[in-house]
Amino acid sequence: MRPSHVEVDLNAIRNNAAAIAEMIAPAMLCAVVKADGYGHGDIPAAEMALEGGAQWLAVALVEEGIRLRDAGIEVPILLLSEPTIEEAPLAVRWNLVPTVYRRGFADILVESVEEGTVLPVHLKVDTGMHRVGAAPAEAMDLALAIADHPRLELQGVWTHFAVADEDPAFTNEQIKRFEAFVADLAGNGIEPPMLHAANTAGGLMFPESRYSMVRAGLGLYGLRPAPDTAPSLRLQPAMRVISAVSYLRSLPEGARPSYGRRIPLPKAAKVATVPIGYADGVYRKLSSVGGEVLIRGKRYPYAGTVTMDQIVVNVGDDDVAVGDEVVVMGTQGVESVAAEQWADWMDTINYEVVCNFGPRLPRHYRRGCAS
Repeated sequence: MRPSHVEVDLNAIRNNAAAIAEMIAPAMLCAVVKADGYGHGDIPAAEMALEGGAQWLAVALVEEGIRLRDAGIEVPILLLSEPTIEEAPLAVRWNLVPTVYRRGFADILVESVEEGTVLPVHLKVDTGMHRVGAAPAEAMDLALAIADHPRLELQGVWTHFAVADEDPAFTNEQIKRFEAFVADLAGNGIEPPMLHAANTAGGLMFPESRYSMVRAGLGLYGLRPAPDTAPSLRLQPAMRVISAVSYLRSLPEGARPSYGRRIPLPKAAKVATVPIGYADGVYRKLSSVGGEVLIRGKRYPYAGTVTMDQIVVNVGDDDVAVGDEVVVMGTQGVESVAAEQWADWMDTINYEVVCNFGPRLPRHYRRGCAS
């Protein structure tokens, strides 16, 4: 088998959850483990977050919630969006907590709830994200309908911040809109036991937005939405992407390895081949924007275009051997090629970077990663 894999430090996820839970207390921590735990593995991430103090989990899809239930996880699991109408009965059957923002979906849920039982739901109000969620006037009508239905319980009301990591003024406006809606609910005799608005950035940077619960995703995995997000909070990245040198050859000055022959060697050098490529999540463009890997604790540049299954690395005349560990992303010794650096190189965000490493890379779980 290839030496290429993703290494996940379970202790890091647990410790990150514990640090966030301590900071946001007395609000509860809801660990967001959608998208296979942001590429780290949903079940291990959920288990470690719960060890660290999370009391809720959140997923995007019904099948993600079912996977957690199949693994024996019994804590409340919030569905962050309405599923399809066909999936509504599954959500009820697997004891998932649906988010609702359309009357039609609420009516479908009712049909799936057995007489004499009550399904808790969370109403999502749109305060400015404009992705999913009911506008305040529509949300009020829906809240009244839910409150009046004997098979539904309005357990929570929530919203989602659009720019908590970059625009305090707009985030504060969203907070005001949310609180105005909650006040209007109270004026109509509705006081749901749970309110939540904050993602990782909101929970760490806007204490007033923590309410009953904070939905933390990125922070669980040791990543920050922005470099200045709660700098005093100790977070440890949980992921390393690792391979090994599979082949070495010496090439003359001017040689142009890999497809397209894009990068001439500035001088004679050894070129190391590493069996990992863009089919695994290593962006093809990395080789043209200054991407680097770590070998024996030292940074080395890509020597040519990233291909589907392999990369080539310029190791100069250094003492590098076949079988040496190559850290494509993460730490090795005192050096690090962080997800944030990849994001800078690729003009994207660290969320996309860690989610991009696909199923061809097996996940190896450790309690404390080697570096």
